[in-house]
Amino acid sequence: MDMFDIFIYYLYGLRLVLFVTMVILCICGIDDLFVDIYYWVRHLWRKGTVYKKFTRKNVDDLYQKHEQPLAIMVPAWQEFGVIDKMAELTASSLDYENYQIFVGTYPNDPETQADVDRVCMRFPNVHKIVCARPGPTSKADCLNNVISSIIEFEKKAKIEFSGFILHDAEDIVSPMELRLYNYLLPEKDLIQLPVYPYTRKWYQMTPGHYADEFAELHGKDVVVREAIAGQVPSAGVGTCFSRRAILKLLVTGDGLAFDVQSLTEDYEIGLRLKQWGMSEIFVRFPIIDKEQPTLKESSLGVSLHDGSVVCVREHFPTTFTAAVRQKSRWIVGIVFQGFNKQKWTNDWKLNYFLWRDRRGFINNTIGFLSMVIFLQLVAISIYSYFVKDGYHFLSIITDNKVTQVLLVINTFLLINRLLQRFYFVSQYYGYLEGFLSLLRICWGTVINFAANVRAIRQVIQQGDVHRVAWDKTTHDFPTLANDSRKQPIGEILKRNMKISEEMLTSVLLDMPKNRLIGSFLVEQGIVSNDDLSQAIAEQFGEEFEHCDPFELDSSLIHFLPKKLALKYSVLPLRKDGNTLILGKEMPLSPVATATISRRLKCPVKSVITTNGAVTLGLRYWYLEQKGINPYHIIKTMVGHHKYSKAKYKPLIDKYYATQSQLGQCLLMSRAIEPAVLHQAILAYENEHEKSFGKFLINHRYVTKEVIDKALELQVDQQMNVDNLINECKQY
Repeated sequence: MDMFDIFIYYLYGLRLVLFVTMVILCICGIDDLFVDIYYWVRHLWRKGTVYKKFTRKNVDDLYQKHEQPLAIMVPAWQEFGVIDKMAELTASSLDYENYQIFVGTYPNDPETQADVDRVCMRFPNVHKIVCARPGPTSKADCLNNVISSIIEFEKKAKIEFSGFILHDAEDIVSPMELRLYNYLLPEKDLIQLPVYPYTRKWYQMTPGHYADEFAELHGKDVVVREAIAGQVPSAGVGTCFSRRAILKLLVTGDGLAFDVQSLTEDYEIGLRLKQWGMSEIFVRFPIIDKEQPTLKESSLGVSLHDGSVVCVREHFPTTFTAAVRQKSRWIVGIVFQGFNKQKWTNDWKLNYFLWRDRRGFINNTIGFLSMVIFLQLVAISIYSYFVKDGYHFLSIITDNKVTQVLLVINTFLLINRLLQRFYFVSQYYGYLEGFLSLLRICWGTVINFAANVRAIRQVIQQGDVHRVAWDKTTHDFPTLANDSRKQPIGEILKRNMKISEEMLTSVLLDMPKNRLIGSFLVEQGIVSNDDLSQAIAEQFGEEFEHCDPFELDSSLIHFLPKKLALKYSVLPLRKDGNTLILGKEMPLSPVATATISRRLKCPVKSVITTNGAVTLGLRYWYLEQKGINPYHIIKTMVGHHKYSKAKYKPLIDKYYATQSQLGQCLLMSRAIEPAVLHQAILAYENEHEKSFGKFLINHRYVTKEVIDKALELQVDQQMNVDNLINECKQY
């Protein structure tokens, strides 16, 4: 047998493989075509009937519902340099107040713990959880530790979270995300938002192919899946579970909500909740209002509607190896582990989408095989074109009517696939990325095939699909401009030459317990109250503005309601055009600023003001304690003609600096955690009890004895009117 005979046998073998490949491609292509047709028929029908009969929900509707407490869960193994930025950006940008962030870390990962600690210092609603076992365990194990800590926090804070939200360390969270979850809870038990990966440079195809796949998956496929089967697969991020769902998972898992042996526990949970009869929804909610921040791309061709949806953005792997590792984990979890644990159901509609999930393994193989065959056919065609009198080898393959029909059908299906991909990528990323997505299809096929091979190798090596370990993927995160580390007040005062190092060291050694260093320095006459106030502003990177709380514009006091002023501990200082300038002794969070602005229907800006001024101003203007004005007291004591503001400034500074509120005293005595106090303040807004202390006692945040001790501390360190009068006599 010569080489020519061998080549002929090769061609006949190629013909057989081509035929099988084309049949499978045709079946999968028709399957995809059905989803495409269903989507577009449904889309056009709803556009022509439903949306003409009913108006779409808008952003204002999300604000009509009272804020329910929500918990954000973030598993973090070796996420140093990433998790602190994610937690800080999330905590500072969400347009919502009643939430807590729980970050799961590991005892053998001190770098990640340190990152989270820095955020916890700035944001009392961020909590570090240390898992019981060293890492890396599975993501599910980390989440189980987080949920256990959330339940403990609920007991301390006397609340019940209505929603439990999944996020990863690299996620960029939409400011309106929690508003949307709050609007849909508790009616929906699983709420999934679209996920849109970030693209990089045009030539970086690996991160780009993620964007292509998610754009079509969350733009069309999951929409159809929900419409037909009523089941929504969790993406592992941007997923909110209702309290009812979490409790059901805890009961059925003997206290463990997530399966620690599963690599895709989020996907599996979506199926389990559906089988239990719970309600799931995939939400594409656009933010059309130009004043509302979105994660919209700025590129030609981005849809106003689909490009502005509330979604999750994140950076996916940029290298071939990292992408293969991540996708092989998905294949093991969804295909191998999923098929092993999630058998076919009695619902044919759900079975259809289970088939679509599991056929991904076939798609990855056939797609790569078709590329290899195509390259061989191209090579043979080139030979036939340039060698005029050579053998027409392609006739062996193409001289078959069935093959020709399959070729025509598959060509049509391929064109349809390309058009669908271009459209859905363009809707969110613009025309340029839509065009590039067509070029990235081949690269995505190579990655998916390599992930297939790796997944098979892992399963064979372990001998059991449930023994495959959690294969960690490294992540990137956009750099934040601000450093989250807070510089000590003493160091700032020393740098500003307001106190010597020797004096600072001496004060720190001799200072009484339960005192703040800054206020104590003012009380001792070592620094002025203005120096301290400016140092506090510098500490947080905020503007400083001096305030005399007894000389405010009464019309502004009436403009800012008592409930808002007391809740956020702010005073209206002045108007700058249409913007209301609010004074606060500590920074006002962006969420609180947005809430006040929304309720007052005017722009709001906060500044750090004179230490103690807000506490005195709230008592004077809103609690009607008119007798606390120190200037009036001193003038009365010494006579108006003898009164000099400069002479009594150290005394007035001391009076200001020693003022404290009940919550501050509870924190100084470590009787309550900052996050619990924050949660209590949110809950107190809806109560009608006059005293915050009684509210804390009645709702069992603290005991009466604790409140009494905090009040004693307040009285002990606070200069009152009688103290002021006595010290006036000594001047």
